Amino acid sequence: MKVNQFPDRLIELNNKEYLYFGGTAYLGMPTNPEFQQLVIKNILRWGSAYGSSRSANIQLTAYERGESFLAKYIQSEATVTVSSGMLAAKLVIEELIPQTDVFFHFPNIHAALKTANSLPVFIGNEINPRLLDNTYERITLLTDAVPSFHIQAIDLSVINLITSNKEITLVLDESHSLGILGNNGCGIFSTIQHKNIKRKIMVASLGKAMGVSGGVIASDHSFVNQMMVNDSFISSACMNPALVEAMGEAEEIYKKQHHKLKNNLNYIATLLSKNESFPFNPDYPVIYPEIDGINEKLLSNKIILTNFKYTSGDKDLNRIIFTANHKKEDLNKLISILNQYQF
Repeated sequence: MKVNQFPDRLIELNNKEYLYFGGTAYLGMPTNPEFQQLVIKNILRWGSAYGSSRSANIQLTAYERGESFLAKYIQSEATVTVSSGMLAAKLVIEELIPQTDVFFHFPNIHAALKTANSLPVFIGNEINPRLLDNTYERITLLTDAVPSFHIQAIDLSVINLITSNKEITLVLDESHSLGILGNNGCGIFSTIQHKNIKRKIMVASLGKAMGVSGGVIASDHSFVNQMMVNDSFISSACMNPALVEAMGEAEEIYKKQHHKLKNNLNYIATLLSKNESFPFNPDYPVIYPEIDGINEKLLSNKIILTNFKYTSGDKDLNRIIFTANHKKEDLNKLISILNQYQF
């Protein structure tokens, strides 16, 4: 399906209007008029792109505004932006390789966090015995804040079982929780307080809820400074400065849009029947419907959701996304169809 404008709550296909419950613009920022004006204003100031290194002799103040906002928003000591969420994750892993004896990964991590020779945290339903032995090791745990195909934040309580002779670094991908979970959408980074974690690092795409093309790395001042002298960071182009500054100026818009999203989710919770074929979490704007023929049923009612093959060989992924921009009449129409399915 090809469209010639941004797919917000409505899209047009073959001159017909459809409701859209897909994408990743959870806060509806790309089409928010106030935010668009901030972007336009900053493009006129900073231009449409800036291809230089952050380490060049010319330093743009746009990054100070945007990264200060992100540090405050995420509740981290410091942040640094890069051109994508994928790059953010890859740069962090590259930086950690010399400092890590063994990488471990939680189930269903995004491709951005995958690295060679990483071991699973769980083997079957049990914790990997390597995490329980007496060997001193510097280990890095890799996880998504909300794993693929899940609608709840990851349970990290297993970290408390890891033996104290493991020096733990946690890398958390918040691409699908930043802007959604936590106070005003701050994510879950600030809530992770396991005593045996020596360092925690957050990476995220800013192209989801935050509505700008780019990525962020958040951690303590020492690690962020370390990242800024990483060879790959130095030799890569910056995130668009116009988008960084627009984001830094949009704090109140993000709060307002997050409030609208929460209101929509609370409204859905009052109307949607409980069903094991499409579980719903009122704190999270995603449903993965396991219903044969759901795409055809919704399409016949002029509703489109996200449908694609997530990884080669897997069955198609169906994903219903709720955003801050959906109206009650949109939600009513979708819910009335879902409530017809009784299992």
